[in-house]
Amino acid sequence: MNKIILLFLVFFQFAFSVDATMEIVKNKSSLPTINIVTANDSQNINSIDIKLLKLIQKDLQVSGHFNDSLAIVKTNFNETPQYKVLRDNEIDLYLVFQVTKDSEQRYIVNTKLYDVNSNILVQNKSYTTGSFARYPFLAHKIAIDINSYLKAPSIDWMDKFVIFSRYLDSKTSEIVISDYTLTYQKVVVKGGLNIFPKWASSEQNAFYYTSYRGEIPSLIKQNLYTNKLELLLTSDGMIVCSDVSDDGKKLVLTMAPNSQPDIYIYDTETKIKKRITYYTGIDVGGNFVENDSKIVFVSDRLKYPNIFAKKIGQNGVERMIYHGRNNSQSTTSDDYIVYSSRESDNEFGSNTFNLYMISTKSDYVRRLTTDGRNQFPKFSSNGESVLFIKSTDKSYLGIIRLNYNKSFLFPLKTGKLQSIDW
Repeated sequence: MNKIILLFLVFFQFAFSVDATMEIVKNKSSLPTINIVTANDSQNINSIDIKLLKLIQKDLQVSGHFNDSLAIVKTNFNETPQYKVLRDNEIDLYLVFQVTKDSEQRYIVNTKLYDVNSNILVQNKSYTTGSFARYPFLAHKIAIDINSYLKAPSIDWMDKFVIFSRYLDSKTSEIVISDYTLTYQKVVVKGGLNIFPKWASSEQNAFYYTSYRGEIPSLIKQNLYTNKLELLLTSDGMIVCSDVSDDGKKLVLTMAPNSQPDIYIYDTETKIKKRITYYTGIDVGGNFVENDSKIVFVSDRLKYPNIFAKKIGQNGVERMIYHGRNNSQSTTSDDYIVYSSRESDNEFGSNTFNLYMISTKSDYVRRLTTDGRNQFPKFSSNGESVLFIKSTDKSYLGIIRLNYNKSFLFPLKTGKLQSIDW
């Protein structure tokens, strides 16, 4: 244990000694190496052992906090592992898990985590689910607990739902909840055109979305567990909820009641909406920033899409981006903005869209992607990761680990991603 903690302290003393630009370079050689195996006496029900193994390995890879060992050092679940063999393979942590079913046919995953350098068992936990389809969340919980043992930066966001809209054809789209790898998926809204889902709060027990099933675009709130629907507002032209305040009481909306899209704030308690922007062109896609005191939004005030900000209650509008000539989407976290910028001008073919990150309090700019169509960025709740949509011949959900200079892609097997939130 002492060796592992020492490695990690050295690693993070280096990692977090940089400035607030979040430009952190990791040293892989400082990371503990983990070996993950299924127990010899595990019940390989529906190949769940293999699925769990691969997903736990992927989670720890995405975390950026571990090196994965490809060595195979198997044992029965209740046997002491071969510490010498593990050390010979330069393994620091050893996780063995066993899958069984109880009398109610629930899946039970028993895990044991060993500190190889100290020759001790450091975690002995069990995880249960009644649905095979939800096994990805068992894997995520296991990875989170392993990560917590090292007191590494939190990866609790892995256990959160992602919500997205996917096009099935020109007039039909579904709203789906999933895990961040798209392995688990459940349709929660179907029938007609339903787009732009947005979680109502960090608890993820309800969400907003725009429905085009009626004559006028409608903003709907739906309870995830009871399916209860609440019609909040309608608006000719368009209505989209693009952000929710930290306390969940205020929504940033784009509305076009007179064919003129502007930014509004809607109070969910008083049911009163307040217009924020007054412009004869296009203002869309607002997001709170700087403790919900300012709105960042997309506007064509320069005769092309760019990112602007406006202090709530004040008249002035501030230009935020001085790079690119088509910056059409953004997401915010604290004082940071990630935006999508078009970097080609192909009238008849596909264009390149890359993601960039800036600070609202400095001239810092950081490029996050290098090629392809990268759009609809969304910050994680802790601001350390960015979710986005990458489009090629198919749709991918991408995740950028900002502090580790790493990105990962997960393909959508059916339909085309329209927008996402988590």
